[in-house]
Amino acid sequence: MASNRPTTDEQVNQAEQPITTSVGTIGTKQEPASPAHSEIKASGSVKRPGDRIFEFLSTASATLITVLIGAIGLFLIWRAIPSLNRNAEGWTGFFTYTGPWNTSNTEAMLFGIPNLFAVTVLISLVALLIAMPVALGIAIFLSNYAPKRAVKPLGYLVDMLAAVPSIVYGLWGWQVLGPALSSFYEWIHGWGGGFFLFATYANSPSFATGRNILTGGIVLAVMILPVIAATAREVFVQTPRGQIEAALALGATRWEVVRMTVLPFGLSGYISGSMLGLGRALGETMALYMVVSPSSAFRFSLFDGGTTFATAIANAAPEFNNDIQAGAYIAAGLVLFLLTFVVNSIARALVAKK
Repeated sequence: MASNRPTTDEQVNQAEQPITTSVGTIGTKQEPASPAHSEIKASGSVKRPGDRIFEFLSTASATLITVLIGAIGLFLIWRAIPSLNRNAEGWTGFFTYTGPWNTSNTEAMLFGIPNLFAVTVLISLVALLIAMPVALGIAIFLSNYAPKRAVKPLGYLVDMLAAVPSIVYGLWGWQVLGPALSSFYEWIHGWGGGFFLFATYANSPSFATGRNILTGGIVLAVMILPVIAATAREVFVQTPRGQIEAALALGATRWEVVRMTVLPFGLSGYISGSMLGLGRALGETMALYMVVSPSSAFRFSLFDGGTTFATAIANAAPEFNNDIQAGAYIAAGLVLFLLTFVVNSIARALVAKK
């Protein structure tokens, strides 16, 4: 007995036939889309389980870092406020007092950050001024001039400088570099002693030891050199090959290629590396603790001693059994914490502008 039911092809044809009314043909008959198909069409893609897990872990990691930084800032503020309230010169004195710190009387302490801030910034700037040109030369050489066989070994040697512990740099600066530069310092002081940057005072460290701000800046320059050089080199090697070949086709020399294509392209990376190096210089402790003679005064001289935020906190470690006394140094640490944020913000602004 023959069946009157239409076949599959006939069902498809009937489903696609136009619907005719008294008004006219209004379209074809279509089956309703499944919910999964609608979801794909609306979103454009389907999130697989691996994508969801990766997104969750990435979001959680970013959130965790933000929470940790916020928690550190809140802890510093919480521990600093009681000590700031007990400053004999008030909260204003914390930003204006330039004398020696005296925290023995916890009800009327004397402490302030101007000298610490000035020494920290001066040493860091000296290190940056020395390290940036050298690091730029290293990055240009490794990315454009060095033979291919020598790039990896030389780059590895430069990167190895970042692996040397701070205390080793401190010992080297204290026992080797400082005494070796004594005659050089005496020569500079002979013709430039009248200038405030090269002046000496009765309690300035001896040239024989070389434990002054300039030596500290040189040691810091060596420490931050690999950070700047490695960052700049990684950006320089990403210069589009088409731009380099176009410059060569126009008859440019190798230096002109570097000046017209590599440097403009990698300038933001060079600035970023410099700011990363500056961030390390601002917080360096052990090397400067050993190389720079401690002093509570700041007289704008590179041949003078000094105390940075980090070395002041390290020197006062025995006082940390008292929360109020420790809070004075934690307040200084809070300023250093904020200073690093300012430096990073400036770096991001410069990079974004470039």
